[in-house]
Amino acid sequence: MGFRMGIVGLPNVGKSTLFNALTKTAAAQAANFPFCTIEPNVGEVAVPDPRLDRLAGIAGSKQIIPTRITFVDIAGLVKGASKGEGLGNQFLANIREVDAIAHVLRCFEDGDVTHVEGRVDPIADAEVIETELMIADMESIERRLANLARKLKGGDKEAVAQERLLKQALAVLEAGQPARTVEVAEDDRKAWAMLQLLTSKPVLYVCNVAEDEAAAGNDWSAKVAEMAAAQGAGHVVISARIEEEISQLDAEEAALFLGEMGLDEAGLDRLIRAGYDLLGLQTYFTVGPKEARAWTIRKGTLAPQAAGEIHGDFEKGFIRAETIAYDDYVAGNGEAGAREAGKLRVEGKTYEVKDGDVLHFLFNA
Repeated sequence: MGFRMGIVGLPNVGKSTLFNALTKTAAAQAANFPFCTIEPNVGEVAVPDPRLDRLAGIAGSKQIIPTRITFVDIAGLVKGASKGEGLGNQFLANIREVDAIAHVLRCFEDGDVTHVEGRVDPIADAEVIETELMIADMESIERRLANLARKLKGGDKEAVAQERLLKQALAVLEAGQPARTVEVAEDDRKAWAMLQLLTSKPVLYVCNVAEDEAAAGNDWSAKVAEMAAAQGAGHVVISARIEEEISQLDAEEAALFLGEMGLDEAGLDRLIRAGYDLLGLQTYFTVGPKEARAWTIRKGTLAPQAAGEIHGDFEKGFIRAETIAYDDYVAGNGEAGAREAGKLRVEGKTYEVKDGDVLHFLFNA
């Protein structure tokens, strides 16, 4: 599985510039006026993982297939969006379709780039969008509760459970907190996800700073970091302009450029890693002479379900998984060496796949 991350924020904070950098295209029109992104631009990019290249080199794999992440550049939001201001209705519809939100915040001064509110204040910007999403959620919940009335009178069990969850969400929203702060019981997680509340989406704050502040950030990004920590959200510091420049360079030139800027890695790597952490994702590998491939799964996924990411028949007919930890595969210089060293394990249906596992599944056709 991959995942979809929506890039959101007020107009002119650098959303489209970041999107262009991430997807290495100019598909999103980056311009100095609100709503330059009318339809959500969608781009898929490979998830960089040096482990995959190392495994492919050891196995002599002819093809390398990384896992992928989808970025969705969503139209800028303004105050009043929950009432349809600007492109609010479209924004709210598009955001329901993503797994997580990358909330781009302007943390730079630039007299040539107009701020829709006429000031630079990333905390206030974050509050504007959060408030609009919370208002939209409350209105949605009230409509749903009204529509459940008939089913509740009939004693519909599903309706009763839905009402309970909706009222839980409404209580925290009315207290000024997003729906993601609700503690959801394990048995309720599927029903909770079906509610598709906007403020239940995990949030990653992306601090867009000036080029000379990309390595250390600034006072604004430090305040965002404090806000993210208080919310249990993620945050990452990026200069969208630097990322756009890097995206036009080859690997060697990009490495030199990053070194000159005092950066160890591209913002794309940091953003994807932060997104993985936010959603509790991890990677396992399948390796052979034909191909080396990365697969994304959620932490805690059992071996049969991990096999199901390759093909449904693998999950249905799962017998066992031959498993080698990444470090053991490298240390043994491949499967044969790992097997001789006693590092190849046979795992059954209750095995929780670990990040970096190299797996070979056996199944009944």
